[in-house]
Amino acid sequence: MFWADELAASVTGPQVVNDSKTPSGTVHVGSLRGPVVVDTIARALRDAGVPVELRYGVDDLDPMDAQALLTPDAIERSMGVPLARVPDPAGDCHPSYARHFAQVFIDTFDGLGIRPDMYYWMSEVYGSGAMDRYIRVALDAAATVREIYRRVANVNHPDDWHPLFVICEHCGRLGTTIVTGWDGQRVHYECRADLVTWATGCGNHGEVSPFGGRAKLPYNVDWAAKWDLFGVTIEPAGKDLSTKGGSRDRSDAIAREVFGNEPPRNVPYEFLNIRGRKMSTSKGLGASAQRIAEVIPPEQLRLLFLRPRPNTAIEFDPDGTDAIPRLFDESDRLAAATGGREVRGELPPDHERLFAVSLVDPRADAAAEASAYRPAFSHLALLEQIPGIDLDERVTAEKGSPLTERERAILEERRAAARTWLDAYAPERARLAVRRDAVPPAMADADEAQREYLADLAAALNDAQWNGEAVQAAIFATAQARDLPSGRAFAAIYLAFLGRPSGPRAGWLLAALDRQFVLSRLREAAGEGVTA
Repeated sequence: MFWADELAASVTGPQVVNDSKTPSGTVHVGSLRGPVVVDTIARALRDAGVPVELRYGVDDLDPMDAQALLTPDAIERSMGVPLARVPDPAGDCHPSYARHFAQVFIDTFDGLGIRPDMYYWMSEVYGSGAMDRYIRVALDAAATVREIYRRVANVNHPDDWHPLFVICEHCGRLGTTIVTGWDGQRVHYECRADLVTWATGCGNHGEVSPFGGRAKLPYNVDWAAKWDLFGVTIEPAGKDLSTKGGSRDRSDAIAREVFGNEPPRNVPYEFLNIRGRKMSTSKGLGASAQRIAEVIPPEQLRLLFLRPRPNTAIEFDPDGTDAIPRLFDESDRLAAATGGREVRGELPPDHERLFAVSLVDPRADAAAEASAYRPAFSHLALLEQIPGIDLDERVTAEKGSPLTERERAILEERRAAARTWLDAYAPERARLAVRRDAVPPAMADADEAQREYLADLAAALNDAQWNGEAVQAAIFATAQARDLPSGRAFAAIYLAFLGRPSGPRAGWLLAALDRQFVLSRLREAAGEGVTA
């Protein structure tokens, strides 16, 4: 059973699934795993007939902090100020820094079919007074909160530390304040110059009512309070938050011991890694979610996050690799298998369900989608680079019948993705310039066995079907018949057509060209060798 369906089968009663994000700057593509996971859980619950509400929170009362400082989006003069009160850096009519970056990832979510039943903004939640009772309870139980931090996470706060950050009345900073006293109505706070390394407090101190949006609970206390406020029953969390003694353990203990409610079910999920390291825009490792969404269509991007179980790390390095074409190939295999067509290689046991939850529209007919003709991504990337080809006409001919409206949409989506991939991420071997005028001089590097192979290949292709799979099969069969290693066979083809020993999938490369040109070039390269 698909992992989300397993979860749906194990719950009883209505469910509230929740997730949230601090809009502290550019969102890297790895940050999309959590939203895709929670959306898929909500879909599985609905499919199982379980009443469910999906909520997504924007933690815009968080201060601009060290994380934001590491990104090019930070506004240094606003370090420590709540993100909801920092100006829009782009000047594109958003009321704040938080609203600008939140809208970027909300738009990205929407494109992936992630459409929560409710978005909530914590600056508004605090401002409405909805968090006031939790602030009061936490302040009254300050000693218990301090003990939980010590016991669960080995974090020691001073005896006068209280779980609250006040927005300084003088400088407007939140991240530089510490609350040291509480009389049941007002808190005593200090805005310290040296409290944190990434912002400088103004030195102001005083007493203020902490209610109505003037203050914010620390992350772990805030998290536990939101669970109770919204009635959250399921909230997945990343691996970094779910480690022993980490944020999730602290919040679970605070939920039980301070607010008196059972914490929601956790579904820990692993990171999206590049070369074994967690993706992090702030460290220059990984692409922005917005940029990747321009290259990988929603269906394939959802698949990237859903094909392994959430607790399995994903290795994904799009830059200079075939990672993106391979993702399309896997998507196409799932579609073919779901549509009842034979595919090569092993399939996941839940491949039909995996294909269905990868679709953007949860109401889509998976069987109809699976039956749509999907031209191979690598093949389109090849065709896009060959002048004079009518791509619509070529793809229609390869399908063997007119494209439906849906198939034309898939074609245009993939063409745009292929162009962007070639511009931004493709390895050099995927970029090509077929040498049409003459056999490239590099053909001199081929030996006699490779030349004889090209002559035999010309004969084999004379009557072969002219499509990528058929040509690729002929390439392998001819090499096998001559007992020539496939690597040397492919190198001979690339030398003859591209003037280099490597290139894209040879069968699809040749099938994209005119048959007579291919046969002529193979014979010329085999018989005459190098033409100056």
